[in-house]
Amino acid sequence: MRVTNSMISRNSMINMNNNKVNVDILNNQMTTQKKISRPSEDPIIAIRALRLRSNLNELDQYYERNIPDAKSWMEVTEDALENMQTILDNIYSQCVNGATDTLTQDDRSAILKNLQSLRDQVYTEGNADCAGRHVFTGYKTNKQLTFGENESETAYTITENISYEDIEEKRYYSNDVVLPNTMDEVVVGVPIADMPQEHANKRIRLSYEETDTLQADNLKYYNEETESWENLGSMVLDGALVSVVTDMSYDDWAADDFYVGETQAIYFKETGELVLGKDVANQLSTQKTQLSVTYDKKGFREGELRPEHYFDCVDISDPNNTITYTKENQEIQFTVAFKQSITVNTQASDVLDASIGRDVDELTNAVQAAIAAHDKVKKLEAMQKEQQYSDPAAQAGLAEWLEAAKKEAVYADDNMQKLYSKGVGKFQKYKDTVTLARTDLGSREDRLLLTETRMSNQQATFEQLKSRNEDMELSDIIIQYTAAYNAYQASLQASSKANGQTLLNYL
Repeated sequence: MRVTNSMISRNSMINMNNNKVNVDILNNQMTTQKKISRPSEDPIIAIRALRLRSNLNELDQYYERNIPDAKSWMEVTEDALENMQTILDNIYSQCVNGATDTLTQDDRSAILKNLQSLRDQVYTEGNADCAGRHVFTGYKTNKQLTFGENESETAYTITENISYEDIEEKRYYSNDVVLPNTMDEVVVGVPIADMPQEHANKRIRLSYEETDTLQADNLKYYNEETESWENLGSMVLDGALVSVVTDMSYDDWAADDFYVGETQAIYFKETGELVLGKDVANQLSTQKTQLSVTYDKKGFREGELRPEHYFDCVDISDPNNTITYTKENQEIQFTVAFKQSITVNTQASDVLDASIGRDVDELTNAVQAAIAAHDKVKKLEAMQKEQQYSDPAAQAGLAEWLEAAKKEAVYADDNMQKLYSKGVGKFQKYKDTVTLARTDLGSREDRLLLTETRMSNQQATFEQLKSRNEDMELSDIIIQYTAAYNAYQASLQASSKANGQTLLNYL
């Protein structure tokens, strides 16, 4: 085959250009230390790079953002739960102390002061927040667990479900001693019929007191036979309907010596109590009946729980713009790994409720009653020593007053001791609930730590895979570049010699 000069020249140009392209590619690789600078250079490397970068971005999101956020949320929750448990431990200790029968006035005053401060603090812990998001309020992270101030115009319609297990015995006391101020009152004394008396009734306590008047139709029980909610007033006991009373005042009931009929149920808006007659209480307990009470409440004190975190309710503060809340499971989940989520929040309804505060209030009232009763005894004993009451008639009258006051003090001490004894068991349950919540949170924290370790390892692994797919070692590039550059220089020299021949060289 005849080879012409133009063929030699053309082939030389092609070879020089190929070598020059190799030098340019290796020069770019040496500058960027990357295998390719555009997808067309190696589509396989480009596709793998896109996939690895996408996965690595997800890993960075999980490891550097989501997991730290979840850890912060859980740490805030853990601190709040720990504080709650400490507070409940203190209240429990006060109950143990209060259950003794050797208390002095100073002891009672110390218990009262401690209880009042602890009551407020336990709910304050429920307002804990993480970066402005409240950790115990489910999806409503912008709302505190409790009211931050007194709100006299705020009103709710609340539906509260009650279990038969909430039925308990409470003691009520009538004929409290009112100290005499005049000689005539002293001389009259205290008739036997007017001596302090104790009454025991079964009751169910709602979460709130000072509610609006309850409509009888809004007090229902669940009928297992018909599998429906029916008015409590339609329940038949011994051939008679249960009598539901909702318009009696607490003071009128106290004036009637706290009487309740055996087939009667009386609701008191002042105390938020549903007092049950003996037959009604036995029927509900025996049948393990569930109750539902729907009531309105207007006005909330600072520190009271917001109803929307615990009950189905309607905010009716503005009649033209009512807001309906439905109680539901509101778990906040963070995605912490590929197709893996973890619940970061603990809901307030799983940790504490209004019963803690109301129990503390009753304990506080019992202490105050005991202090007041013993103060009356001291005052009457002091009056016996005064000159103005030295005549026999006055002394006889004061003796009756003192007998009544001592009887009231005995009742008050006994009631206080029994409430505190009962409180030992109640607050042990509250402590157990918080302990269970802490245990559940701790298990989730352990899972998160394991996931964090795995994400850290995966992040390192994907970084290595990404580097192997995209990056080049500088030493390897230099070797390849030197070889390519030498080949390019050699092609230049060969071309100069081959294309330098003329016709004269053949003559």
